[in-house]
Amino acid sequence: MWSGRSSSAGFPLRFGFEHSGIQPDLVKVAKSLAGGFPLSGVVGRAEIMDAPLPGGLGGTYGGNAIRCAAALAVLEAFEKDGLLDRAEKLGQRLQAGLREMAKKPPIIGNARGFGFMQAIELVTDQKTKTPDPDRAQRVIDNARQQGLLVIKCGVHRNVIRFLAPLVVSDENLDKALAIVDAALSAESVKAVA
Repeated sequence: MWSGRSSSAGFPLRFGFEHSGIQPDLVKVAKSLAGGFPLSGVVGRAEIMDAPLPGGLGGTYGGNAIRCAAALAVLEAFEKDGLLDRAEKLGQRLQAGLREMAKKPPIIGNARGFGFMQAIELVTDQKTKTPDPDRAQRVIDNARQQGLLVIKCGVHRNVIRFLAPLVVSDENLDKALAIVDAALSAESVKAVA
C-alpha cells in the first residue's frame, strides 16, 4: 500500500508522532490532505470513534465526493512518487544545511525541526538567546529580494520556518539554502560591526 519507512506496527511513517513511538487516542488530519481542497478528518481508536451517537461528529470541512476524490489522488501520488522517502531525504538535507549555517553567525540561537519542516531561531546573541524579531524580518526581506519566500513564526516572531513542496528539486533546495546563508551572513556582519 504505502511506501516509505515503517513503524513498529508495520505501517509507514506519515505523522510526526510516529517517530516518537507514542500512540495517540485521536489524530486530526487536514491541510494538504486533499491537495488544496478543504478537507479535514479525525482518526482514532475504534472505542472512541464509535462512542458518539449518529450525528454526534461533524466539522466545517467534512468530506464530499470531490474532496474525497482529491484526497485519494494525493494518497496515490504519495505512493506512486515515493513522497514519504523524498520527504525524509529532503528533511535530512535541509536540516544539515541549516545546522551548518547555525555554526557560523552568532545570530542563530538554534536550528530545529522534524522532517521537511525546519526552522532557525534568530537571537541577539547565542549566550542569552534573546529573541531578535527585527533581524528575522530583515533576513526574510533579504531572502524575498533574492527570490525565496520564507515565513516568520514563533511566540516572539523570531523564528524563520522552512517548508517547501515535496516535489522541490535538489537544485532549488540548494539555491534556497544559499539564499538563506547569504541573508544570514549579511545580518551576521551587521551584528559583529
